[in-house]
Amino acid sequence: MATTVLDPTVPTGADRRAPWRSPVDQPAYARPALLVITVLAAVLYAWGINHSQYHTFYANAARSMTESWKAFFYGSFDPGNSITLDKLPGFLWPQAISARIFGFHPWALTLPQVIEGVASLLVLYRVVRRWAGVNAALIASTAFLVTPVAVGLFRTAVEDPLFTLCVLLAAEATQRAAEAGRLRPLVMAGVWVGVGFQSKMLEAWAVLPALALVYLISAPIALRKRLAHIGLSALVMAAVSCSWMLAVTLTPAKDRPYVDGTTNNSAFSMVVGYNFLNRFSSLGISAASTGSISATQGGGHGGGQHGATGAPGAGRNAAQGAGGQSGAGRGGGQSGATAPGLPGTSGMGQHSGAGHHGSGAHHRQGGFNGASAPGQHFGSGSASGSGQGTGGAAQQSAGQQSAAGHGGQQGRGGGGGGGWGGDQNGWSKMFGSSLASQTGWLYPLAAIAVVCGLWWRRGRPRTDRVRIGFVMWGTWLATYFLVFSAGSVGGHTYYMGVIAVPLAALAGGGMTLLWRAYRAGGRRAWVLPGAVAATAAWGAYIASGFPTFLPWLAPAVGVLAVAAVVLLVLARPGGVRSGGRLALAGLAASLAAVLFAPSAWAVQVFNPSYGSSGMGSVGPSGTGHGGGGHGQSKLAGGRMGQLPWGGAAGGAPGKGATHGGGMGGFGDSSGQLTAQQQKLLDYTTAHRGSAQYVFATTSWSSASPYILAKGADVLPLGGFTGQVPFPTESQFQQMVNSGKLKYVLVSGSGRGIGAMFGNSDAGTTSTTQITNWVKSGCTPVPASAYGGTQSSAAATNGFPGMGEANAAQTLYQCSPAH
Repeated sequence: MATTVLDPTVPTGADRRAPWRSPVDQPAYARPALLVITVLAAVLYAWGINHSQYHTFYANAARSMTESWKAFFYGSFDPGNSITLDKLPGFLWPQAISARIFGFHPWALTLPQVIEGVASLLVLYRVVRRWAGVNAALIASTAFLVTPVAVGLFRTAVEDPLFTLCVLLAAEATQRAAEAGRLRPLVMAGVWVGVGFQSKMLEAWAVLPALALVYLISAPIALRKRLAHIGLSALVMAAVSCSWMLAVTLTPAKDRPYVDGTTNNSAFSMVVGYNFLNRFSSLGISAASTGSISATQGGGHGGGQHGATGAPGAGRNAAQGAGGQSGAGRGGGQSGATAPGLPGTSGMGQHSGAGHHGSGAHHRQGGFNGASAPGQHFGSGSASGSGQGTGGAAQQSAGQQSAAGHGGQQGRGGGGGGGWGGDQNGWSKMFGSSLASQTGWLYPLAAIAVVCGLWWRRGRPRTDRVRIGFVMWGTWLATYFLVFSAGSVGGHTYYMGVIAVPLAALAGGGMTLLWRAYRAGGRRAWVLPGAVAATAAWGAYIASGFPTFLPWLAPAVGVLAVAAVVLLVLARPGGVRSGGRLALAGLAASLAAVLFAPSAWAVQVFNPSYGSSGMGSVGPSGTGHGGGGHGQSKLAGGRMGQLPWGGAAGGAPGKGATHGGGMGGFGDSSGQLTAQQQKLLDYTTAHRGSAQYVFATTSWSSASPYILAKGADVLPLGGFTGQVPFPTESQFQQMVNSGKLKYVLVSGSGRGIGAMFGNSDAGTTSTTQITNWVKSGCTPVPASAYGGTQSSAAATNGFPGMGEANAAQTLYQCSPAH
């Protein structure tokens, strides 16, 4: 009879380690410290989530994706599945699932990003711990926690949170694969990159050089086998990356939505041309031949793209319409793709405001993902649209705005001027105040860490784990740094989340490396005090660019740096007072000196005057050279933050454009219909008969309120830019003749926002042709028929500043006999 003897050394269930206790191979403080950092991250990312607002353009698609699984798969902008987003839909799948579970609310769309943020921090900790140890991992996690753009990123319902998590998971899998030359985790790394591609498209592939180098250099197997493993992983990655595009391509066009951003209805054109090549248009790269909508955006040269003029007569403004200052040349001036009234012009002030009298200088209390801008509301004043708020002093001229409110200092420029993101243009954009204040506090420390890590460990075996870690993070940082320097950022500060990852990792690994060198003595011991001094000086320089924001911050950083250097000098081995406690005090002061300033920015999420912008920034920034005052809006292109036309028609006097917030997209983002909009929807719903669509609109932003609030089957024309040839005039007429469409809501000139992207043909788009066709033969429906008034139907939910934006919205009834 067999006898089982219990081994007393094997822990029973009662003896299992508590989650707050560190593993036996780690210091006792490791796990409690990690738990504290994780809780702080959850608080920072989720603070004020109940005051979330929609990222309007993406939220429409998320709402549509909750209406049907077909819309869910294709990422349809509208519930009727007529057209997709101009992005791959992968990043919206978690948001749509969350909305299906919890109901469609702004916080339900934000919640997945909070979870992705906490997961990203934990994965970063794991990767750095396996590379450089527990202490390095804790420093890296803390650095990532207090990086302003990381805080803003994971509070924003955009593509980058999921993308950041995926590339971190790919790095973790590659690290495991390289340790033993294993194929399975390397293939898994390819899968994670492919999933990241579904979120951020080709930007996910920019991490491949870093991951490939790690395995190619350090995997302890033969070179031929390493190359074979990398090739197989690349095949898997390409298959996962292209899976959605292939599915769309193989599906007949009649059975799926039209692909936005293209002229040929191709998913590959949308990914390669519209979302990639267009980012480098300032370098002379054109996406026109790819079958995509060609858009000129500020990039490496920082100036405008020659010839990128706006539509003739687009906008009645002093800036001569879109692209009124095209071809400004390199290094400054006005971006050629400037829209009327974007920073650098005055056209945006021509918006009628539809009753938004009073101050443009207001604070949105409890501002989660959309803190509004005191004094930065362009034309949010009187209904006459003079470009000057009656109480907000939101006055602007070409290239400058005077801001009322809590500060109006000018952030330091970074190489590009005006227009699309202010100093977020030009090769030096990464050092400009708007991006450096959100991302770049640790530049000097990261650079010194890479140089020392590679130089000091030269001659080690190729499998050296410490050196290969510096190779991975250094290559990662250099690749994305170069991509963003050359390409367009256009106000999208949240793009920088993928830069914050290697900066934090290098800060952790670098501080650990320099500390060990310091304790060992010799000439290398001086590198740590030098790195601390350089990083603190850079941080003080960034902070000094915002003199009305915590004016004591720069001096405080200087004092901490001096204290750290003095302590380190005194306690160095062989020094006057060498000793462990004094050295540890110097190390603590060093960490405080380099992390104090970014922490001051990050905690502004608790300040209602700042919150986060909806573009991934937290606290003040120098976007648009308009000054880093309290709550500055980031009106810098793309899907913007709080906009002057965010309010609904008939807004209350004295409140600026607060209704709906307009976070991260043109148009109203409140998710609620005004009384007039509800009456119009009720009327068209009751009278549409068997029509598939309740009505069509001449821009997506005019359709947005009805989709967000009710999930209504509204047909938007022209895609995001207004230039997409869907539907064509003949297709539209066929819809009318077949009874699929009966009503059309026309806003202004119907040109959409094409002029904003520097397209001189914006006046001859399919949307314009359809608008002219509707006006020429369809029957106007009097506003009184649905209980509204003509003046209240002003196009405040469309895109004012383009053409006749001050004209009222008009509902037309089209019959097959037309």
